[in-house]
Amino acid sequence: MESINPSHTATNDIEEVNDDYTPLQSHTGAGNGDTPPNHGRSIKGFAVIIGSIVFFVSLVALINIDNQTGTLQQESSSATTRTTVEEAENDKSFNRSREIEMSFWMPRGVAEGVSAKSNPNPSLSDLELSYNWTNAMFSWQRTAFHFQPEKNWMNGPLYYKGWYHLFYQYNPESAVWGNITWGHAVSRDLIHWLYLPFAMVPDHWYDVNGVWTGSATFLPDGQIVMLYTGSTNESVQVQNLAYPADLSDPLLLKWVKSDKNPVLVPPPGIGVKDFRDPTTAWIGPDGKWRLTMGSKVNTTGISLVYTTTDFISYELLDRYLHAVPGTGMWECVDFYPVSINGSNGLDTSVNGPGVKHVLKASLDDTKVDHYAIGTYFVGNDTWIPDNPKEDVGIGLKLDYGRYYASKTFYDQNKERRILWGWINETDTETDDLAKGWASVQTIPRSVLFDAKTGTNLLQWPVEEIESLRLSSNEFTDVVVEPGSVVPLDIGSTTQLDILAEFEVDLCGLEEAAGHANNGCGGGSVDRSTFGPFGLLVLANDALSELTPIYFHPSTKTNTYFCADETRSSKANGVFKQVYGSEVPVLDGEKLSMRVLVDHSIVESFGQGGRRVITSRIYPTEAIYGAARLFLFNNATGVTLKATLKIWQLNSAFLHPFSLNQTHNHQSKSTI
Repeated sequence: MESINPSHTATNDIEEVNDDYTPLQSHTGAGNGDTPPNHGRSIKGFAVIIGSIVFFVSLVALINIDNQTGTLQQESSSATTRTTVEEAENDKSFNRSREIEMSFWMPRGVAEGVSAKSNPNPSLSDLELSYNWTNAMFSWQRTAFHFQPEKNWMNGPLYYKGWYHLFYQYNPESAVWGNITWGHAVSRDLIHWLYLPFAMVPDHWYDVNGVWTGSATFLPDGQIVMLYTGSTNESVQVQNLAYPADLSDPLLLKWVKSDKNPVLVPPPGIGVKDFRDPTTAWIGPDGKWRLTMGSKVNTTGISLVYTTTDFISYELLDRYLHAVPGTGMWECVDFYPVSINGSNGLDTSVNGPGVKHVLKASLDDTKVDHYAIGTYFVGNDTWIPDNPKEDVGIGLKLDYGRYYASKTFYDQNKERRILWGWINETDTETDDLAKGWASVQTIPRSVLFDAKTGTNLLQWPVEEIESLRLSSNEFTDVVVEPGSVVPLDIGSTTQLDILAEFEVDLCGLEEAAGHANNGCGGGSVDRSTFGPFGLLVLANDALSELTPIYFHPSTKTNTYFCADETRSSKANGVFKQVYGSEVPVLDGEKLSMRVLVDHSIVESFGQGGRRVITSRIYPTEAIYGAARLFLFNNATGVTLKATLKIWQLNSAFLHPFSLNQTHNHQSKSTI
């Protein structure tokens, strides 16, 4: 997860507010300086003191044990160190002390060799609720048209015989990370989903500590092979092979693990916990399949390449697909072609004239998905970015908000490439346990090369989301004066699809001295001559809770697209940050955004999807009928004209598949 400053504040006040509008107030703490009522504060304070004493005593005990048994070194791949750890963990008192230490100092998942699955910098407050949540608040937070399991914690999609399949990492026992199993759901349209029985569970020595990320590959004879990462009984990351038990079953209900597993183990020089997440394979002109997976050498992020003809025996190439110094461990690597002139997606094996290749890595150090566009050289299986200054890990992000561990697949049904991403929580684990679930998937997005800029991808919600549209409201040329907020009366605002265009006249204006734009960093209250301006989603009438999605031109040629979560909730125990990036705006283009609001998830697409920001927010007051939508203009020198079309969205249909009904898999299901 990102290193987020939960105490971000801003103090500028709105100036020159038009009397006809409600002012957009600056942020002071938890919104207007109001502190949520806490009738149990004295009890909590006493509990914190007692907890601190217990922790201190436990820590002293741990130190004494260390003095008696010797200092326990950090885990490594050597058998000696593993034996030392196993012996130490047999001592129950040591184990209890270590659990206390880990719960306070290490995010969940790190000790197991994966990226952090809980918020960074744990403290005593993580053992409490981040706010005096009610069941109604928790119920409102659950999304209506984003995919998520019925309960608990989640994280190789494919299309087969009329069904979209989503395999997702899932903990069937708790709303926190652990006991990772492969959940399985199917859909006809990527929107309405049916939950199926688990596809794979951790039941062999080579995956007993978790069935982790995997990818599917279709073979020319119709076979499907699934490579996935397993964590062994010794917490070594290995790659395993599975395949459907019955290819005539469109639901692919049963999967068989190969008796040759594991088919890949960490090669020399690669850490036993730095070898995971195989990609979909692609075939070269020599008839061999290639796949890549992320790792690191010291602090250099790398992408290893293997070749195979049978997905059981592999050859590791003596060169990397690509490597970027200083980017750390690469996980969930994705590698796929895009057409530089076409409007369709491409199968993973396509290469040749008119084709670029995207290399994406999820950076374990920063918990951000970075990508770059470049050229794949099939002769030596290497890839070079078009712009080395925007290489993987140091340039473009797939999503500038709360987003990680993304994965694409080629949808042969509609000839498009579909991108999935994971939205994790920014509240505490105690919150997640109380509400009974955690994390969701983004709306599936189509991915294309941006032929107009030639430098970035375009991401856009799949067209099927439009099937949820209900009634709509249109607003044309709404004038918003500097320092003004305009309410948009549309009824319910918690499930929306918003298209908005903005016009501002920058001619003859210069940025006022001392009012230069700092990009997105200062948030929506950071005023300059040209901005910021945009939408306030999930806001209450008092504007003490709100989430601005906005543009902020820094000059007449540079514009930022941003999302400001700092006033999204009065809950002080959740992370709230300003996200965003500079966005390309070409001559003659209006500033435009599309915003999907689904309760506690807001996905924002700037300039046709050149930049995307996902927000995970937890309002305490701007929920249900109290949630509002506003236009705002916090610029000091420009008047804004806005044109919008806003649809209410229906809820998606998500429920278990009824396996005891007579299901003719070949017949089209209505869901």
